[in-house]
Amino acid sequence: MTIEFTATVLGSPRIGPKRELKKAVESYWAKKIDAAALESVAKQLREDNWLSLQGAGLDSVPVNTFSYYDQVLDTAVLLGALPDRVQGIDDELDRYFAAARGNETVVPLEMTKWFDTNYHYLVPEITPSTTFSLHPKKVLKELKDALALRVPARPVLVGPVTFLLLSKAVGGSSPLLDRLDDILPLYADLLTQLADAGAEWVQIDEPALVADRTQDEIAAAKRTYDYLSAVDRRPSILLASYFGGLGGVLPVLASTGIEGLSIDLTAPGAVEQAASVPALAGKRIVAGIVDGRNIWRTDLDKALATLASLVGSAGSLAVSSSCSLLHVPYTLDSEPDITDPLRSWLAFGAEKVAEVAVLAKALRTGTDSVAVELDAARGALTSRRNDPRLHDAAVRARLAAGIGVDRSPAEARRHAQAAGLELPALPTTTIGSYPQTTQIRLARAARRTGGIDEAEYVRRMQSEIADVVALQERIGLDVLVHGEPERNDMVQYFAEQLNGFAATANGWVQSYGSRCVRPPILFGDVSRTGAMTVDWIAYAQSLTDKPVKGMLTGPVTILAWSFVRDDQPLQDSADQVALAIRDETVDLESAGIRIVQVDEPALRELLPLRTQDKAKYLEWAVRAFKLSTSGVSDSTQIHTHLCYSEFGEVIDAIVALDADVTSIEAARSHMEVLDDLNSVGFDLGVGPGVYDIHSPRVPSVEEITESLRAALKAVPAERLWVNPDCGLKTRGIAEVEASLRNLVEAARAMR
Repeated sequence: MTIEFTATVLGSPRIGPKRELKKAVESYWAKKIDAAALESVAKQLREDNWLSLQGAGLDSVPVNTFSYYDQVLDTAVLLGALPDRVQGIDDELDRYFAAARGNETVVPLEMTKWFDTNYHYLVPEITPSTTFSLHPKKVLKELKDALALRVPARPVLVGPVTFLLLSKAVGGSSPLLDRLDDILPLYADLLTQLADAGAEWVQIDEPALVADRTQDEIAAAKRTYDYLSAVDRRPSILLASYFGGLGGVLPVLASTGIEGLSIDLTAPGAVEQAASVPALAGKRIVAGIVDGRNIWRTDLDKALATLASLVGSAGSLAVSSSCSLLHVPYTLDSEPDITDPLRSWLAFGAEKVAEVAVLAKALRTGTDSVAVELDAARGALTSRRNDPRLHDAAVRARLAAGIGVDRSPAEARRHAQAAGLELPALPTTTIGSYPQTTQIRLARAARRTGGIDEAEYVRRMQSEIADVVALQERIGLDVLVHGEPERNDMVQYFAEQLNGFAATANGWVQSYGSRCVRPPILFGDVSRTGAMTVDWIAYAQSLTDKPVKGMLTGPVTILAWSFVRDDQPLQDSADQVALAIRDETVDLESAGIRIVQVDEPALRELLPLRTQDKAKYLEWAVRAFKLSTSGVSDSTQIHTHLCYSEFGEVIDAIVALDADVTSIEAARSHMEVLDDLNSVGFDLGVGPGVYDIHSPRVPSVEEITESLRAALKAVPAERLWVNPDCGLKTRGIAEVEASLRNLVEAARAMR
């Protein structure tokens, strides 16, 4: 008999409310603790999470959402699909981390964005000789531990279709879905083992099915769930989709023998579509009505009306988050400095769980039982709607007046910049940030707590800048950066200086592995209060005769890495941010800065999953970038940086950005992006990353030289720049110096 449930979420954050896992994992990497100590921290975090969800009112709790690094990598381990190059590492945990981040001799797996989020996953490599095998120890252990605590546990798995669609074929040309027959028996075996271990339900995540899919891919999904639902002994299957609507895949999945479907009801048209699929009348719909990706309080009245409209369409109904709560901070309780009215508008992870429980209770026992919660939600929504900070007349008038976004033709700019900069062939540079030392972090903390005054803080940061400039000159780089010691984060730093944004103190969200970020909250109209970077970068330029790049974050990335307002189109917010960045580029030029880099690493990240929505997004994203960079003269060289995404779908947009130089991730993908650029006639400067900064490896001169040879086959020397993949903030000083010395030596040899 299927056990019913009424309230759940699709997943939880795992880094720890105080980043306990981050600290433990990094201590393990540094050999300060052993594997047993690391697992002790992890076990406590898992158990605390399960018990808190159960205590908040959830009657089905997701387990196996924990990961030391990434859930897709965990799935590769589950299926025995780690690459051959790590198989010689005897210790399973060290083998896992070698696949994730590499070591002195092993190149890690590629990393890219998880659909249109800022979470990164590791891309499994599947070769024709990959032999899949089942290794279920992790999921079975977590299920056992949860059941021992009497938690109503629901194991969560990345589905076979999504796993193969997100993997990379290496050394073969057949579609990876051709390998379904190799892994479906493993999933079937796992389902039986989970049932034997006491699982009543299993959640199988197939988010890849919300993107555009071919008929062959849809047929593969149907075959998969026909097969798995026919397993004799298994838990009830909840197939979970999120980040959009399933479209034509929904009736196909509903026609299989699975017992439940989780539907992202925050997606446009999802409610109407669910109501139009008769086969759902025999299923359990898990209604993703509470937005798991953003931090705004749910309109509970509207949510209840939506849920009521679905009651007749489903065999039974449970309330849920739209996706895993991995993408939002843990709790507002950790934010004492966020005060009303803004505080009343927000819901972080714990508050979203409470909303799910309230909605489920209202469905079970009526709205009178949650009258207090409904009144509080109504008051918050009214307060937000009427706040004057959401409508700045001056900002809106400036945009309405219209501002040009086109610069002079590239050839004219090229001549003006060559005359002013006088750079050698294959100029060397870095992407922006340098290691954030203990001294930098201590100074920032002391300034925040009043331990030092502003003048002393400035003095310390200038000392750090001077050290970084001197280091770059010793190494022999051609274009320098100031190292960004004053910046806590490439988005938060700007958000703290812009009207319309609020910052969190502890709103940490996992980006990848142990890397965490604190996305700012964009709640109102955006404007600049004054210069944000000019003094720091002008100071660096005063220390050297070499050009120093001004370093800014672009409007699309600021939006992508923030929690954005949901009461106006995203493109309107992008234009407002672009105006503020434009003012900064003009001020940098006036201060004598001849190169300005406006980073847009998130350009691909925000790309909609459905083809019909992509052109409109790329149009406004490109326009916002050009608005932010078109206020300077031809002699000022505009750079941009993009990283860790599959770029094929946005190649035309990269060209349309019209940046004089584009630095781009290419090391893990072996320069593949250059062929994509050439195929669309890209003829501006390009700096393909010649080594991967997310690995602790120091690349040899020979390795970098080989990357440059590969790049020169696709890009003529007069357009090629030499740089790492990304910023160096998370690396150590010694490894950075060694890597950059090898980079400079390789570039000189190639000249």
